[in-house]
Amino acid sequence: MEQDLGNIITECRNGNRKAQEQLYRLLYGFAMTIAMRYAIDEHEAADILGHAFVKMFKSIPSFDASKGNFHGWLKRIIINESLDHIKQRSRFTSLELDTAEEPFINNDIIEKTDAAAILQLIKQLPPATHAVFVLYAIDGYTHKEIAGQLSISEGTSKWHLSEARKILQQKLAAIRT
Repeated sequence: MEQDLGNIITECRNGNRKAQEQLYRLLYGFAMTIAMRYAIDEHEAADILGHAFVKMFKSIPSFDASKGNFHGWLKRIIINESLDHIKQRSRFTSLELDTAEEPFINNDIIEKTDAAAILQLIKQLPPATHAVFVLYAIDGYTHKEIAGQLSISEGTSKWHLSEARKILQQKLAAIRT
């Protein structure tokens, strides 16, 4: 499979349209999963993917397999495109907060709620708060990395994470009552 991917990438570098279609079909599910973390719905995720795949095909000649794997490289493109999309549809509030109170999280409620319901609640967060939460809690970025990606302070990133947790806790509690 990895050898096939390498051959397809080589053919894409040579401008082979069939190989591009093959690569698109091969990576669509993987890419859509990442885009859906950031998008409000499937239409927005498809829009993000369209832009991300165009960027991928334009820059595929610069992909260097010795510096990382292709899936990781594509994931970075999709996340960056998702963040660009979020920035276009929302304004990030630049709050200069160094500390944010950690809300109490009732794990019993979370354990009794299925993952699909939790993902739907995450999608209801305000755009900036949603982006910070997904970057931190799902994709594992640090507040410093998030601040750099979104052009906000680390304190603002921490505030958005705290706000996301607070909102999600309230929504989860409302489901259980």
